[in-house]
Amino acid sequence: MATRTRKKTTPKTFKEAYQILKINAEELQNSNEPDIDNLMNTVEQSIAAYKVCQARIEAVQQALDAAFDEDGTTADLQKNADPALKPDAKTNSAQEVQTQVSEEDAE
Repeated sequence: MATRTRKKTTPKTFKEAYQILKINAEELQNSNEPDIDNLMNTVEQSIAAYKVCQARIEAVQQALDAAFDEDGTTADLQKNADPALKPDAKTNSAQEVQTQVSEEDAE
């Protein structure tokens, strides 16, 4: 695997961070032998990029929730939703799933 110099800066945008994650994942998947000397740099860079992506997704989700709540769209959607599609006590919410994934990543 060709060694590539990695930037130490944190990506500023979702697009930059996502690109870093894609490149690092591809390099790890396509390498016949892991570059142990550079693995820690790859992991640190990927963690920083993941945090940028996660923060941006959460911010957009909150903005969308607020926008829908302001004009009553959420209430209208819930009122008119197909009962088969409504979550029940057995269904995990997106937040619960995200929490579970985060806890698994931390282990």
